[in-house]
Amino acid sequence: MHATRALEEQRHPTPAPSHPRPPAAGLRAALGDAIAAACAESKPGEPPRAVVVELLRAALADGHAKARGYLDAGGKGMACARYLSDLEDEIIGAIYDYVVRFVYVADNPTFAERLTIVAVGGYGRGTLAPGSDIDLLFLLPYKQTPWGESVVEAILYILWDLRQKVGHSSRSVAECLRQARADVTIRTTILEARFILGSVELYRELTTSFEREIMRGDTRAFVAAKLAERDQRVSRAGSSRYLVEPNVKEGKGGLRDLHTLFWIAKYVYRVREPEELVAAGLFTSAELALFQRCEEFLWRVRCMLHFLTKRAEERLSFDMQPTLAARFGYHDRAGLSRTERFMKHYFLVAKDVGDLTAIVCAALEEREAKPRAMLDRVLGRLKRRAQKLPSGDFLVDHDRVRVVDERMFERDPVNILRLFWIADRHALAIHPDAARAVTRALRLVDAGLRADKEANRLFLDILTSHQMTETVLRRMNETGVLGRFIPEFGRIVAMMQFNMYHHYTVDEHLLRAVGALSALEAGRGPAQSALAADILPTIANRKALYLGLLLHDIAKGRKEDHSHAGARVAHSLCPRLGFTPAETDTVAWLVQHHLLMSSIAQSRDLSDRRTIENFAGVVQTMERLKMLLVLTICDIHAVGPGVLDAWKAQLLNVLYWETEVVLGGGHSAADRKSRVAQAKEELRAALADWSEEDFATYSQRHYSAYWLKADLPRKVRHARLLRELNHARAPLATTVDLDTKSGAVELTVVAQDHRRLLSIIAGACAASAANIVDAHIFTTADGLALDTIFFSRAFPLDEDELRRARRVADYIEKALRGEIAISEAVAARSAKDRSFAFDIAPDVVIDNSFSNMATVIEVSGLDRVGLLFDLTNAISNLNLNIGSAHIVTFGERAVDSFYVTDLTGGKIVSASRQATIKRQLHEVFVPAREKRARSREAGPAPT
Repeated sequence: MHATRALEEQRHPTPAPSHPRPPAAGLRAALGDAIAAACAESKPGEPPRAVVVELLRAALADGHAKARGYLDAGGKGMACARYLSDLEDEIIGAIYDYVVRFVYVADNPTFAERLTIVAVGGYGRGTLAPGSDIDLLFLLPYKQTPWGESVVEAILYILWDLRQKVGHSSRSVAECLRQARADVTIRTTILEARFILGSVELYRELTTSFEREIMRGDTRAFVAAKLAERDQRVSRAGSSRYLVEPNVKEGKGGLRDLHTLFWIAKYVYRVREPEELVAAGLFTSAELALFQRCEEFLWRVRCMLHFLTKRAEERLSFDMQPTLAARFGYHDRAGLSRTERFMKHYFLVAKDVGDLTAIVCAALEEREAKPRAMLDRVLGRLKRRAQKLPSGDFLVDHDRVRVVDERMFERDPVNILRLFWIADRHALAIHPDAARAVTRALRLVDAGLRADKEANRLFLDILTSHQMTETVLRRMNETGVLGRFIPEFGRIVAMMQFNMYHHYTVDEHLLRAVGALSALEAGRGPAQSALAADILPTIANRKALYLGLLLHDIAKGRKEDHSHAGARVAHSLCPRLGFTPAETDTVAWLVQHHLLMSSIAQSRDLSDRRTIENFAGVVQTMERLKMLLVLTICDIHAVGPGVLDAWKAQLLNVLYWETEVVLGGGHSAADRKSRVAQAKEELRAALADWSEEDFATYSQRHYSAYWLKADLPRKVRHARLLRELNHARAPLATTVDLDTKSGAVELTVVAQDHRRLLSIIAGACAASAANIVDAHIFTTADGLALDTIFFSRAFPLDEDELRRARRVADYIEKALRGEIAISEAVAARSAKDRSFAFDIAPDVVIDNSFSNMATVIEVSGLDRVGLLFDLTNAISNLNLNIGSAHIVTFGERAVDSFYVTDLTGGKIVSASRQATIKRQLHEVFVPAREKRARSREAGPAPT
């Protein structure tokens, strides 16, 4: 018993938390008494299994409730996880006692019938989250006996009745060793084995044999396998530790990374507890404390996440982030919501886990326990090249730059910047020891170094390098140098943006944007950026472009508009970096207007000359137009995978080409008649099989706007479609095409025009899960609507997408024939909608200056299924005609623009009329439950 107690006391050597955790000790005995009493009352030979399961279920539920209450009261995450592990030990002990005393009784068990239960995996570490799997090893002296098999089966059935997820195996010591040699996963499982009950001698035989026969083997192979496994896991969960919906367990910088570090350290250094890593020389006392802080924070988050979701949820999703931030006591402060402050803490912890990973990898290399090639996977695949550096304070060690001694930074703080400059110039990785030394010398990155001309020159060289700009800047950020050298950048390190549009933290987004520009210059940009790649070599001031891109979001998280605040940062920083006043103005202009081109392209009618002229008036020069296009492309590309699609790129290209004409001297009020005549001549040539009479009749059906906006291929398709509908009593037709240029699905609807047509089409699309990205609205002179709707693809294969598009078109036709109640169909649409996690105040802007012919209504607010249907329905109810609609979504935010006229074709100029429109459109965003509550408060309508 003393040996058993010593093993159990060894499991959790950490000090007690500030809030005493609930005790689990004694539960096994208490349950044993209750179970014995229940068995005494039952018939002989018929143990009351159902009663026993209920006793165990109640004990387990009570234990989880105590753990939840402890965590809610501010308790520690590690203590909670250890309590849940202890609780499970007691439950398993009680189950075992019940089975061997009352179910499968062995009065005089033989040696072969000794059963030992061992916790393995995460359970073996003595920590469990509320929804964790229970991994058990039933350790046998030899092969399984009928009695042992029956006992194991009975224990498992009871655990399953308790709805626990159990991973299990039954093996002898010899089988464990044989499988551990062949499988690294099983080797890791046994590495964390922990005794629960049974034969202490058998358990010690396993651990002693494992250490002697397995762990003294090739440590290099084990380390390489665990790091390769880590890479695959991180790749599945998301390769960046700065994803805004991180996986707490499996993601980069998460708990599994800490586990991997300790597995490797345990295997190589033969330590049993993290505290032993200091004596082993792997960590300093400060680094051990950092390891424990990271582990504590991540466990607290994970346990609370499981409790709140009532399942083994590992992803820190948008809808859970505000709840956790509130539970943990974060508050709004300095322009950041409490959710953003909580997530910033999370990402800083993830960064610390990355630092600890680098430290362990460096130490392993010193012991030659880790293959050299694996470091490239941890620090980034870098081009390896043998280089001799000039004599001085730096040297090359296995294709990595390292420092001669740490005092070199004290002698000359510029060496901190020089280290990264050399790494970039010679395409070398930075040795982890050098990065560690830089981190310890961060206090030297002060006002004096920031004012040093050589230091600023080196930084600008790194930023505008043709080598490894993004990689080196990321290393500067990870060591803390970038945030110290540019304090404004330090403010946005690990800052998340609480929205569904941005995939990364602000600092990670900026680094990826610079990387996108570097890749564009090197000819590695995506296909959608072809125009930007073509004009990039013609830009005169590339350093202004690079700095503008690095700074474009640097003022995020402030109470004021980040574009204007960022421009002030640029005005302050540029002179320090040696920029002329003119260059400084260019960088500040880019930062201030970095959202302009994207906004105009996606939410305005690009065929309206007023739109182009207004945009050209802001841009003013071709150089700025080129720089803004490239910056916008790189910015969107860095938001996340797939965000820069062909549709957005095409809109940006059109805006660039149209503005280029104006800036090049083209007149914005060019002769519309000659342009219409030219468009008609082009279509006439394309319809060579038509008679002159047929074409003349057809050409009279379209107004000038159609001839100027639609491109030739669409005009041809429209002409043939409308010809087929000649003389139809109730014309209605739909066609679908895949627009390879924009990457969208193009659906054309021809129907008798009426105000609610677009609303019905939008409702039908919403009900059939078609996400509209744009709409071209035309009306013929004889009263037909010719509406082209563009919606996002859902399938990669064209044939699959065309089948889906045809189903959407058929649904629209049924809706237009009145066969479907659109309002009910939209309401019944059961889509997974996470927008409730966000709170976006709706805004309605009515402006008559954006267009010569129409009033522009721009509506922004929280996106949801059927929003476009509700907006267009409201506009129809207001007796407004929609000339064109431009649909944009930024994650959970919808920004929809409508070019409208009144029933006489005029603009909306009356202030009272505009106020009514705003009020009605604001009402669209009021939740249905709030509308119902208002109705109840108002009482029944008077009769």
